[in-house]
Amino acid sequence: MDPLSVASRIASSGLDVQETRMRILSENLANSQSTGDTPGSDAYRRKTISFSWELDRSIGASRAKVAKIDYDPGEFNIEYDPGNPAADENGMVKLPNVNVLVELADMREANRSYEANLQTVKQTRELVSMTLDLLRAGQ
Repeated sequence: MDPLSVASRIASSGLDVQETRMRILSENLANSQSTGDTPGSDAYRRKTISFSWELDRSIGASRAKVAKIDYDPGEFNIEYDPGNPAADENGMVKLPNVNVLVELADMREANRSYEANLQTVKQTRELVSMTLDLLRAGQ
């Protein structure tokens, strides 16, 4: 397989994992205030994502892939709110273990990584197009 196709496929795998990462981060942000429905129940638990590299024998190179989507085992935040339907007998409510600032910073990084991979795909396509134009001009 030619190097330009390999570069494009590697960048495409980067697009895929960053898209999944942004989806997970969006879920975390959307649920940053989601408590349980019943007294003493757990709140939304933050999701985490990890990546790995997997050899793609068809291109002879490694591609990024989502290795695992899991849950953050960190402690829930606890707040006194006796009027909340999720409050226990002491009026304490479990709040999600989501730090909005961390999620936003991670979202920004994921967005930049996505854009970098997208730019690589665009440049690769441009190089292929330029190569074809040169071959046509030489005939």
